[in-house]
Amino acid sequence: MNNPLHPVIFAGAGPGDPELITVKGQQALMAADLVIYAGSLVPEAVLKWAPSDGRVLNSAGMHLAEIVDEIETAYRKGERVVRLHTGDPSLYGAIFEQMAVLDKRSIEFRIIPGVTAAFAAAAAMGIEYTLPEISQTLIFTRMAGRTPVPEAERLENLAKHRCSMAIYLSITLTADVARILSDTYGKDAPCAIAFRVSQPEERIIFTTPGTLCETVRKENITHQALIIVGKVLEVTPKTLAHTSRLYDKSFGHGYRAGLETDPCIEQDN
Repeated sequence: MNNPLHPVIFAGAGPGDPELITVKGQQALMAADLVIYAGSLVPEAVLKWAPSDGRVLNSAGMHLAEIVDEIETAYRKGERVVRLHTGDPSLYGAIFEQMAVLDKRSIEFRIIPGVTAAFAAAAAMGIEYTLPEISQTLIFTRMAGRTPVPEAERLENLAKHRCSMAIYLSITLTADVARILSDTYGKDAPCAIAFRVSQPEERIIFTTPGTLCETVRKENITHQALIIVGKVLEVTPKTLAHTSRLYDKSFGHGYRAGLETDPCIEQDN
């Protein structure tokens, strides 16, 4: 009898704390016969959920064909394969190129989302990226480096919105980031560096675009760090001036009567 074929699982490991993987991701790891993890970013602590008798491969030194060949070999044998990526695999995860090859080889796959570092950073800082009347937009982006970005999405263009922004994969390009943020948000705008959030080495360092380069050098941060910028970083529980309509007692909606009617809900005449 042929072994049943199990869909390959692409799973988000979360930002590093093994307890911040999703329950579904944890269960997939616990059942895996083969785990291929992005060792340059995923801490080995997350592998605590993998079976002790399973195979674990670090993809940091592997190229695309090697990764897919390992996946296919295990898949055809009826093994359960988990491809473990950092954070959420849909964000700078390079998963689509892997899925494209698997699709060509008629290998079924599924995706389990994860917690991205920007959300772990918000939790560590105790902030909300989308505060009413401060910012209702959050941009995830990166500087163009060895991987280019579309012209319309260059940081110079996105930063003009002056909304909440999390800049990934750009800590080695701090001089350019600092110049752009100083020109758009202002050199004294609130800014933060989030290094290895949720991990034992976590550091949250508050700075400004004007002092960003100096801060990065002083703290010797060269990798695995986000740059967060936006007016929401200025707001504290004591200075909060605007609240949402959702919990305003005068604001009526489909679940609560209020002095004011939600215009999006039809009312009987």
